[in-house]
Amino acid sequence: MPPSRPRIAVVIPVFNEEAVLPELFRRLDAVTAARPGEEWVAVFVNDGCRDGSGTLLMARAAAVPGTRVIELSRNFGHQSALAAGLAHAADADAAVTMDADLQDPPELIPQLVDAWRGGAEVVLAVRRSRAEGGLRRAGFDTFHAVFGRLTDLPIERNTGTFGLLGRAAVEAFNSLPEKHRFFPGLRAWIGFPPAEIFYDRQERAAGQPGQTLRRLVRYALDGVFSFSYLPLRMLTYSGVVVGLAGFVLGLYYVIKRLINVETAPTGFTTLAILVLFLGGVQLIGIGVLGEYLGRVYDEVKRRPNYVVRRKTGGD
Repeated sequence: MPPSRPRIAVVIPVFNEEAVLPELFRRLDAVTAARPGEEWVAVFVNDGCRDGSGTLLMARAAAVPGTRVIELSRNFGHQSALAAGLAHAADADAAVTMDADLQDPPELIPQLVDAWRGGAEVVLAVRRSRAEGGLRRAGFDTFHAVFGRLTDLPIERNTGTFGLLGRAAVEAFNSLPEKHRFFPGLRAWIGFPPAEIFYDRQERAAGQPGQTLRRLVRYALDGVFSFSYLPLRMLTYSGVVVGLAGFVLGLYYVIKRLINVETAPTGFTTLAILVLFLGGVQLIGIGVLGEYLGRVYDEVKRRPNYVVRRKTGGD
C-alpha cells in the first residue's frame, strides 16, 4: 500500500519547448499546491535543447525545491530521455510520465494518483479524442488501428506517454536494457494490470511539435518490430503462396504439353510482370529482415541509451 504521504515524481522529457515551459510550470505548480497530501518531485530531462529551454529549467531548479534537471550530452530522442527521467525517479513511490507540450493536461495528474492510491500499479491515460488534424492525425489513427492487430502483446489503443507507474513498475521498467524502446509496449510487457483514466487530448499550448514525421515513423516501426513477429510470418506466407502459384502454373503447362494442346508463346509483358513481382517480394523480404537485423546489431553493441552531462537540483 502507498505510504501516508507518498513521494510522486513527474517525469517530463523536454526538447526545444521554450515557448511552452512557463505555462507548464504554472499549471504544474497549481496541481501540486492543491495536493498537500503528497510530496512532489518534478524530473525534467533536457534532451539536448537548442533554444532557451535549458536556461528556464536551470532557473526553476535553483528557485523551486523538488525540481530535478537531468541534462543529456546531446539529443538522444524522446524514448531515451524518458528512460533517463524514470531512472532518476527511482526513489519515488510513483512516477507520472508526460510530455512537455501540454497536450496531456497536468490537471489530470490527481486522477492518476488517486487511481494508484486505490491499488493500481499502472494507470493509463486513454485518449477519447485528440485535437491534431491533417496528415499527423491520419497517421496516428492508422497506427493505433493497425498496431493492435499486428502485435503479439495486448496493448491498449490510444495510449501514449501519459500515465503513472508505481514503484514496482518503475523498477521493472528500469531493468529493461533494450535500445529501441516503445514505451506503451514496454509498459504493457511488464505485466501489471492497469487502471484507465479517459481524457481528451488537447492542442499544443505553443510552438511546433518536436517530433518530426520521420521520428514518428521510426517510433511506429520500433513499436511494430519490437513487439510483433507478424512481418516475418507474412514473408513466410507470401513465399508459400507464390510457391504454390508457381507449382500450379507449372503443372498446368506440363499437362497441356502432355495432351498435345498448343499454348501461346509467353510474351515479354508477362515475363516482365513475373520478374518484377517476384523481385519486389524478395526486396520487401530483405527490407523486413534488415529492420530486425539492424535492431539486433544495435542491441549487441550494448551502448547506453543516453549519456548524462549534468544533474541539477533535487535532494
